[in-house]
Amino acid sequence: MELRAFEKEDYNLLISWIDSDKLNYQWGGPNFEFPLDLVQISKHCSQVQVFPFIFVVSGQSAGYVELFKVSESHFRICRVFVSDSFRGKGISKHMLAQLVTLAKEKYSANLLSLAVFEQNIVAKNCYELLGFTVTSHENGSRSFDGEVWDLLRMEKRL
Repeated sequence: MELRAFEKEDYNLLISWIDSDKLNYQWGGPNFEFPLDLVQISKHCSQVQVFPFIFVVSGQSAGYVELFKVSESHFRICRVFVSDSFRGKGISKHMLAQLVTLAKEKYSANLLSLAVFEQNIVAKNCYELLGFTVTSHENGSRSFDGEVWDLLRMEKRL
């Protein structure tokens, strides 16, 4: 299991994973329109503060995750995704643990933050197992198809 840089050759894979409007919103928030396409991904990943990765398990691409540079020592974990065939196997915990180590060792981060929809209990529990704590709760900050979603902000000091 390893994180590797997300390359242009991976764009179509990510597009195939994000296969519904709702999933697109859960994954990318209001920053991406469905259907996800090469132009949106290329524009997003070309930003200097975006560090995208693919998580590889037994030679297969299993997930996607980003670090977003907020400041020299603060990075935000964004757009965490595990492909259908790897869900329910604890892959996200391994992927995120490697990302935390990478953020600390390669990018000298001393603070990691993230946002997660409150109803995403599995993700919230995973983040808590990795030492993240809730720092704020935003009621009704996002909505999709008539559903109002609360957002939790979480942090971990390294």
